[in-house]
Amino acid sequence: MTDATKAVLRDIATERAAQDAIFGVQNLPDGTGGATYRLQADDKRFLCDRAFKQGVGTYRHVFLEEVYEAMAETDPAKLRAELVQAVAVGVKWIEAIDRRSANA
Repeated sequence: MTDATKAVLRDIATERAAQDAIFGVQNLPDGTGGATYRLQADDKRFLCDRAFKQGVGTYRHVFLEEVYEAMAETDPAKLRAELVQAVAVGVKWIEAIDRRSANA
């Protein structure tokens, strides 16, 4: 794990602690699944693939594809895997922002 990843994960851990301090431990329903989210996930995947084929793909494309794939999932193990993928893309995106900031 790189130092950049460690720094981002520390920020995430700090935010998680702040959330628990404000809201306490929460056990909310997932609220995922259904035809609407499946259609949106398919749309985001199509838009992502098209953008990268056209050479204009962005982190937004990848992140939204991963988020909507998670929103479409109802199986807990698959939902967890999709959320891990979405969060990993988010971490990667934050690292890229930090690199740009360091080079500015």
